[in-house]
Amino acid sequence: MPNIGPLDSSRIPRFAGFATFARLPRIDQVERADVAVVGVPFDSGVSYRPGARFGPAAVREASRLLRPYHPELDVSPFAEKQIVDAGDIAVNPFNIGEAIETLQQEAEALQADGTRLVTVGGDHTIALPLLRAAAKQHGPVALLHFDAHLDTWDTYFGEPYTHGTPFRRASEEGILDTSALSHVGTRGPLYGKRDLEEDRRLGFGIVTSGDVLRRGIDETVDALRQRIGDRPLYVSVDIDVLDPAHAPGTGTPEAGGMTSRELLEILRGLRDLNLVGADVVELAPAYDHAEITAIAASHVAYDLVSLLSLGKGA
Repeated sequence: MPNIGPLDSSRIPRFAGFATFARLPRIDQVERADVAVVGVPFDSGVSYRPGARFGPAAVREASRLLRPYHPELDVSPFAEKQIVDAGDIAVNPFNIGEAIETLQQEAEALQADGTRLVTVGGDHTIALPLLRAAAKQHGPVALLHFDAHLDTWDTYFGEPYTHGTPFRRASEEGILDTSALSHVGTRGPLYGKRDLEEDRRLGFGIVTSGDVLRRGIDETVDALRQRIGDRPLYVSVDIDVLDPAHAPGTGTPEAGGMTSRELLEILRGLRDLNLVGADVVELAPAYDHAEITAIAASHVAYDLVSLLSLGKGA
């Protein structure tokens, strides 16, 4: 049975019809799904500005203009694989622990038949249950983490599960391959030098936004690919990895970030790696302007979907 693709924009205007990601079919409209885009409208783990619970809807709206052929990767992802919109996973906004458990269970159920997920958040707390689900299927995974921040802090106000702690918890739980962990795009002030020391102890390597500027895309990609190798790879993209000029709509913006062009080019350099899942998080539409951030996030999600349609794990 041929794959069901997006609505034909020459027959149905882009501004009409259901607001699924890239106008793809819903998961209940197909018999199988190779890749599913799923939203998690949750932001109870934020430490500063809220609003990322509205990120999935904003990404879907901005994705209406996406087209079915990716020229840089030379792939038509929606033709290669059956890609769907799986809707939103409803989690408890008043209980972070319960929300994490629910999301892990739902992610495991969606992936049970081999479907790969590109998850749109939501705040970065959701990365922990998604990594748990990925590791349950693939064993400890390599992690490529695009973010202005380390997100390896221990607690906030004594709470261990927040958007600044998911990768500390993931490391402690043994669900990460500590020989292949990388932050990309970090910058800005920290609480102290100890933050970096503890991050190194957890196994992370750091490519700052300044490193990307000085080294360039090709050298950065080569270093990341060498570190990742053939390991199962999970990619987590906090949209605040981009400079506020490219992504104003986020909860904890930091000056001096990457451009959207740099981020997309680095992602495209991951072609043919064993990508098993990904997320795009921390889009807070209330702080966006002219959908700048939502457009960037929708293109990041599209590139991740395209990579999954090409990768070894596809």
